[in-house]
Formats: sequence, structure tokens, C-alpha cells
Amino acid sequence: MNTRLFLEINELARATPWLHAPLAGYAAYGVVLFAVLLLAGWWLARRSGAGLPAAVWAPVGMLLAVAANQPIVSAMHVPRPYTALPGILVLADRSTDPSFPSDHATMAGAVAAGLLLVSWRLGLLAVAAAAVMGFARIYIGAHYPLDVLAGFAVGAVVTLLGYLVARGPIGAALGWLDGTRLRPLLRHGAPATADETAAARP
Repeated sequence: MNTRLFLEINELARATPWLHAPLAGYAAYGVVLFAVLLLAGWWLARRSGAGLPAAVWAPVGMLLAVAANQPIVSAMHVPRPYTALPGILVLADRSTDPSFPSDHATMAGAVAAGLLLVSWRLGLLAVAAAAVMGFARIYIGAHYPLDVLAGFAVGAVVTLLGYLVARGPIGAALGWLDGTRLRPLLRHGAPATADETAAARP
């Protein structure tokens, strides 16, 4: 089923040459969009005053998820589709790295899960971006569908479970930072602290 679905998407790729450039570009450089979405999560949390611990955790959770994926990739050691399936259309830069789970899908799943904790609207936008990323990675011949689904699962699980552990310490750290000169990074239009006000007096 996994291979059959891959081959069906590969046939779709053969029939849609006008999609090659945009999907190959997104598959390779779409990580920039996820960085922008993480920045937007921090900006929204800062302006609204809610969800800031989740906004701080989202990029950390993403990095931890990608790191946690590495031993899984090494242990499973599944060959890339273009290594195992001769004659397929390949739009990706060929790599000797194993295929399962997909690092790109892990990253995308982690960002989507983290941003759902910040804002449902932004999170759903990230989910859509992740879905397109997953499809693009299959479309260009870099991954099987199961590689992508497993990557989404690893990213989401690490991010969500990690937040349950980290939100308390993150909240405490943000509470401490709220009394420092870094407060403007935490709150939109935040007034100066008492220490800052006193220091500014002649």
C-alpha cells in the first residue's frame, strides 16, 4: 500500500510538469515558511498576552523532535524510494540518508503541533503548510507516504509531550524575565519596570 501510493503520486508528478518547480522549491526551501510561522507565533502571543510559554517552546520542541528523529532514522535504515524503485521520476537531490521517518515532516509536524498550542488559527495554517510539505516530499521522489506520516507523528508527539514537562519551567522563567529589561520582548507595549523608571530619574 505504501509503495503503491508512492507510485501513484509519482505518476501524478509525471503528468504535471508545471508543478515540478514550485513543489520542488517548497520541498527544499519551505523550511523558511515554518521559521516565519514560528516568529508569527511569538508575535501573536506577545501582542495578546496569552500563549507565550507555548510560543517559546514551539521552536525548542521542533529542534528536539528533529534530534529525537535521528536515532530512529539510523535504526530503521529504510532506503530512499529512488534507491529501491528503478525508473521512477526523481525531482529531489539524491541523498544517501535513510528515508524513514522524514526529517522535513518531523520538523513540519513539530511546528504545527507547537503553534496549535499558541493559536488555533495559526496552528491550522501550519497544519496546512505541513501537509503540503509532506506531499511535496513524496511528489519529488524523496520519501514514501509512510515516511511522512511517521515524521508528522514523531514531531507532534515530542512537541506535545515535551510541552507538558516544560511549560512550568518556561512559565517561571518568563515570569522572572517580566521584571527585567527584556519585558518588551514578552509583552506588546509593556511599561518600564520600577527599576528602569528609577534608573531613568535624574
